[in-house]
Amino acid sequence: MNVRLQKFLADAGIASRRASEQLIEEGRVQVNGETIRLLGSRIDTFKDVVLVDGEPVMAKSKLYIAINKPAGYVTTKKDERGRRNVMDLLPDHKRHVNPVGRLDQDTEGLLILTNDGDFSLRLSHPRYGVTKTYVTQVRGKVTHQTIQQLCKGIFDNGEKLRATKARVLNSNNTRSIVELDLNEGKNREIRRLFAHFGHKVERLQRVRIGSVKLGELPPGKWRTLTDSERKSLLPAS
Repeated sequence: MNVRLQKFLADAGIASRRASEQLIEEGRVQVNGETIRLLGSRIDTFKDVVLVDGEPVMAKSKLYIAINKPAGYVTTKKDERGRRNVMDLLPDHKRHVNPVGRLDQDTEGLLILTNDGDFSLRLSHPRYGVTKTYVTQVRGKVTHQTIQQLCKGIFDNGEKLRATKARVLNSNNTRSIVELDLNEGKNREIRRLFAHFGHKVERLQRVRIGSVKLGELPPGKWRTLTDSERKSLLPAS
């Protein structure tokens, strides 16, 4: 794979991207025996030999994991209160990853974990607008007017909350099932949206992130993303 030298160093855990650039400028990095000082130089990670201060740099294998988070688990690597966390669902040799974004303790469904910082940024930062799709069961009958208002947006505690798309999948006088798309995902956004209209969320599940679907993955189980899924979310650098 052909990548910028400073990105390779950062991904290998040598230093941050900026600190890796400083190493290059200081003449401390060699590629195939040649000192490289030009920022933006690219290397072939499969063929080229990279040294920093005379020590070889090995590329870390990157992991991209999809997990079906059950309700009751927190989205952290460790929890001071001793609650169950999503890392408990992975084998030990897969735990050098971090959750991308968060699902609150009562929310279930698709969560992606990775050790690729660029990938994580693209999925989580609002400027990239990666759509997340949720299915929620709420108390009461959700009307067409409420659906329109969900997409128009409301203000709550100084924040504008809105769905980019919403539709009722099933509804009666006591309960409704609604599918929503979000591009940002502010803290407890869906619960706050429905609370504004007097609907209590009884169950909330994330079923899609971009092109990646939860599908038939059982609760508490995980799988690795396919190459096509990964590439659809993070273009090659």
